[in-house]
Amino acid sequence: MEQKRFDVTGMTCSACSAAVEKSVRKLDGISNVTVSLMTNTMTVAYDEDVTEDSVIEAVKRAGYGAQVHNKKGAAQSVTKANPIEDELKEMKTRLIVSTVFLIPLLYIAMGYMVGLPVPGWLVGPENAISFAFIQMLLSMPIAYVNRKYFSIGFKALWLRSPNMDSLIAIGASAAFLYGIYAIFRTGYGLGHNEMHIVHNFAHDLYFEVGATILTLITFGKFLETRSKGKTSEAISKLMDLAPKTALVVRNDMEMEVPIDEVIIGDIVVVKPGKSVPVDGTIVEGSSSVDQSALTGESIPVEKSAGDKVIAATINKTGYFRFRAEKVGDDTTLAKIIQLVEDANATKAPIAKLADKISGIFVPTVIAIAIVTFIVWISLGYSFEFALSLAITVLVISCPCALGLATPVAIMVGTGKGAQHGILVKSAEALETMHSINTVVLDKTGTITEGKPVVTDIITDGNISEEELILIGASIEKPSEHPLAEAIVEKAKEMNITLKKVENFNSVSGMGIAALIDGKPYIAGNLKLMNEENIVMGDFQEISDRLANEGKTPLFFGTNEKVLGIIAVADVVKKNSKQAIELFKKMGIDVVMLTGDNKRTAEAIRRQLNIDRVVAEVLPQDKEREIREIQATGHKVAMIGDGINDAPALTRADVGVAIGAGTDIAIESADIVLIKNDLLDAVTAVQLSRATIKNIKQNLFWAFFYNVLGIPVAAGVFYIALGWRLSPMFAAAAMSISSVFVVTNALRLKFFQPLHEKNRPVTE
Repeated sequence: MEQKRFDVTGMTCSACSAAVEKSVRKLDGISNVTVSLMTNTMTVAYDEDVTEDSVIEAVKRAGYGAQVHNKKGAAQSVTKANPIEDELKEMKTRLIVSTVFLIPLLYIAMGYMVGLPVPGWLVGPENAISFAFIQMLLSMPIAYVNRKYFSIGFKALWLRSPNMDSLIAIGASAAFLYGIYAIFRTGYGLGHNEMHIVHNFAHDLYFEVGATILTLITFGKFLETRSKGKTSEAISKLMDLAPKTALVVRNDMEMEVPIDEVIIGDIVVVKPGKSVPVDGTIVEGSSSVDQSALTGESIPVEKSAGDKVIAATINKTGYFRFRAEKVGDDTTLAKIIQLVEDANATKAPIAKLADKISGIFVPTVIAIAIVTFIVWISLGYSFEFALSLAITVLVISCPCALGLATPVAIMVGTGKGAQHGILVKSAEALETMHSINTVVLDKTGTITEGKPVVTDIITDGNISEEELILIGASIEKPSEHPLAEAIVEKAKEMNITLKKVENFNSVSGMGIAALIDGKPYIAGNLKLMNEENIVMGDFQEISDRLANEGKTPLFFGTNEKVLGIIAVADVVKKNSKQAIELFKKMGIDVVMLTGDNKRTAEAIRRQLNIDRVVAEVLPQDKEREIREIQATGHKVAMIGDGINDAPALTRADVGVAIGAGTDIAIESADIVLIKNDLLDAVTAVQLSRATIKNIKQNLFWAFFYNVLGIPVAAGVFYIALGWRLSPMFAAAAMSISSVFVVTNALRLKFFQPLHEKNRPVTE
């Protein structure tokens, strides 16, 4: 099974995307098709019997154009032409031309109604032809610059997949054709001296109606396109951060090369104030690096030899060199951009419902317009009156708002997530996240730091903490045990110089013994102390207390007595407790799964007030636990970072990978947290809820607008109230509806995580 993305041209509304999807699905061997109106792309999953050409041909049969998506790296994307900007420029030109000709057209057609002076050669029945002809001439440039509506609309109609442009094309064409018909009737009246005909048609030409429809629709589309451009600002800003060149060392000389010429293994130089061009590891120098654009961290991070640096971060103060390890499409920045683009190219289930409605909506509206015309003619009203109402139905019913309701919000939501270091892989994951009511957390590396550190230093009172660490780190230095590394690291933090040990020896796998300055010392667990008959004193009770707190006590002493205990533990991350509290306040149950022993797991549970803990679980047991929770009707999000979390991440309704975790965990997840911070998981849920709320508001408005607008346009209130909607006002209402939906979606740009707010948490 192969999956490929295609760029699709000519789509203007959700009916268009529905038509493309329907056409491609008819091909044998197609397993899935997703068309994105926002990105003008189509993702197709198909078997080996289907070719790219056959997919492109299917799109063409639907009346649109297609080509295989040209994937660009992050650096190349920066210089790539922005299709939205090109579209905006073209629309601006159309709008200017339309407005320039519409103003005199409206002045001539309607100026006399409000007492404005009109040239004498256009006034009176004897000048009716001139009056009509000048209006036709002024409307022709407007029709020409907006000919796209007619070409696409009638083509879609011919292919039996009418779209929004079809409604506009039919409505505007009906107005223009009626105007031409009125000119002929006026000429006939003048020629045969039947002035009643002249009076009937001279001021009901409808050229201004057709021109106004096209201009207002173009104005609405211009605002809509400009707003759509703003929805992708987050990604555009990321792209702008990527430098176009890099300073590399080749043949012992520094030289500036284009970013796409940097290769793995190159030594790259980064000077103060410059952006890091690719991902890699520092080999020389140190600096503070601003990573806020990618991770959301407000404080620059100190970096030195051995630390990783990522593309698009900014070197604030120092000078350093690093070895390039990930270039082109493999950089963190490129993957962020790709993930967000992939999310925008997918469809949330709620969007699929809107698309299905749009697919049948347009032909239904055309049928309603025809029925409206027939009903009013049957009731004895004039042809012009019936035609006006039919045109109004066509114009007001354009499903622009319906098509934009979901994708614009998804694009803003995923872009905002990227700004906060949250990468959402699909729109479906973003939607599902809002309904999560149980979150399952892996312990090691997710709740905790993932590496042991010294937590307690307790001596017998005869030596200082520094002396105990000196003894402990010196004797543990030759060991490769992770707990030993924690003690050695503590000695480094305290600037303690270690002593040389002699006769280093492992004791029964329970500890070690060695000589320091000729004196024998022993280090190990409680069992070793008891076997060696070491005097424990009060340390037995202290050891039990530390163990109950989830810490591992290590005893250090001479051959006669214990000198002290150094406790080591995988400590809880500083934000984990706050994250768990926020989950609970949002009405989400918290479960911790861990392979650790029950005593350690219980200590973490008490410390963080976690609802439920399942300890000593194997990787396959984690996946089974997820299934069991789901079987009780809960929507589950699994948050983990290790290879052993991958099955559970895949099984969960939403899998969330901590960004500092393994590649396998990240691949298995639906959402990736770039920072190693559990608070970002809370933000992901909050962002999902805010996005879905926004989508529902948009859909409600779009449905309400059409449900209310169609009967009003059809004239249901005319008989009772003598009031009807004109085609020009219908065009304005349609444009306002689309702009409202996009503007409402843009409110998501002001999204703020709960932990950054100084107010109580609400659902």
